[in-house]
Amino acid sequence: MSRTFNFGIVGCGMIAGFHAKAIEAAGGKLVACFDTFPQSAQKLADAYSGCKPYFDLKEFLADKSIDIVTIGTPSGAHLDPAVAAAESGKHVIVEKPLEITLERCDKIIAACEKNKVKLATVFHSRFHDSSQKIKSAIEAGRFGRLTLCDAIVKWYRTQQYYDSGKWRGTWALDGGGALMNQAIHTIDLLSWLAGGVVEVAAHTALLGHENIEVEDTATATIKFDNGAIGTIVGTTAAYPGYLKRIEISGTKGTAVLEEEDIVKWDFAEPISDDKKIKEEMLNRKSSGGGASDPAAIDFTGHAKLFANMIHAIETDAQPLVDGCEGRKSVEIILAIYKSAKTQKTEIVETK
Repeated sequence: MSRTFNFGIVGCGMIAGFHAKAIEAAGGKLVACFDTFPQSAQKLADAYSGCKPYFDLKEFLADKSIDIVTIGTPSGAHLDPAVAAAESGKHVIVEKPLEITLERCDKIIAACEKNKVKLATVFHSRFHDSSQKIKSAIEAGRFGRLTLCDAIVKWYRTQQYYDSGKWRGTWALDGGGALMNQAIHTIDLLSWLAGGVVEVAAHTALLGHENIEVEDTATATIKFDNGAIGTIVGTTAAYPGYLKRIEISGTKGTAVLEEEDIVKWDFAEPISDDKKIKEEMLNRKSSGGGASDPAAIDFTGHAKLFANMIHAIETDAQPLVDGCEGRKSVEIILAIYKSAKTQKTEIVETK
């Protein structure tokens, strides 16, 4: 990194703390933060030396010291600050999902393209070494033909979690439930690993919570562009909550990812690196990964994604998870919601 890049954070709720830690770990500097609740911005600023709190978005974006803005507002409130940041000449990193409709996603992408700034979506699971190992093995043909590829997210959230914020569990600001808010990281990772999703057929339900508009349980069968089929399972009503899983199977191999750890790694044609990977599996140290506590996540994936954004700016390259990549999981989830409503198979175009 030829120089230190300065970051500003929009939205100073829980996720802002992870962004702040990731900025430091990526070699950047947090210089400003904004929130419509002054006490939230002040609290974050007090925790990080050199961070100036702002209570007006225009004043925040007028700060010429800011190179990159991260957006951590509720999901359905990403559009306005992201577009405003792009129009102010700032590079933009948006927490998942990019937005809650494809139209809103496209407006963010268009604003960043028009203003010639970089855009990244926070899908940090792609950056884990384990995810990269599976991706490389797929590209090397070690799985043979992919056959069955699954995403399983059996998490738990209390009723108090949904009651803690008026935006939680709403279509307007959450954009959906267990899929759009919680399982979206795993859905993005499955799509990235196994190939573009082209069809979904789904069921959704509200089974374990009250007074929310969205699903807490969902299942979908899916078809990939390469012909493989699979399933997506997501819930916040599976006590006590378990680590998310990705299972990739083909005619010559199977790998299972549990949180950021590879727990199964079996191939018909072994290579020398397999032994090292299996030895690493014995010493795995996954956190709870947010299975039952939304705050129990690690910021290192964020740090790698932020570092990738810095590298993209320096080299004038596209971030690994740019806006178009970030849009794909939203399209899959919206197709699942539509299929559940119509009880028909829906076509997806994420390839």
